[in-house]
Amino acid sequence: MAEVAIFMGSKSDLDKLSDGITILKDFGVSHEVHVCSAHRSPAYLMEILKNLEQQGLQVVIAAAGGAAHLAGVCAAHTILPVIGVPMDIPPLNGLDSLLSTVQMPGGIPVAAVSIGRAGAKNAALLAVAILSLKDAQLRERLLQYRKRMAAEIQKQDQELNQ
Repeated sequence: MAEVAIFMGSKSDLDKLSDGITILKDFGVSHEVHVCSAHRSPAYLMEILKNLEQQGLQVVIAAAGGAAHLAGVCAAHTILPVIGVPMDIPPLNGLDSLLSTVQMPGGIPVAAVSIGRAGAKNAALLAVAILSLKDAQLRERLLQYRKRMAAEIQKQDQELNQ
């Protein structure tokens, strides 16, 4: 049973989402991945969204470029937390996607992370953090991950100053 549903507006977004998917795998978080466009396949998207909670999913990650409606549409059709990942596509390199994601009207929240690959990574880590609220082992793995990150930065600093 998957815990996280990842939606992308186009299969071309998969490469940019790969770091986030790897993080979920590394943390042992089960997930499913869907290509659904809020504009080009709305009925298919609704079909998947209506069953998420019954299937035991707990967090939604939605990545889209341009107008980036996917996260907002997902949030409108589920009570699960939705994390929007703006995709960096031409011609505005993701600025339009970022603004579309962070300017959701009040009432139906969408969490927004940074644009592109970094956003995908942060969305996965935010999903892990949400899931870790009810999973002590996952929480410990997240704490250890952060300790390893901090140790790596300290090591880099020490190498620079030798």
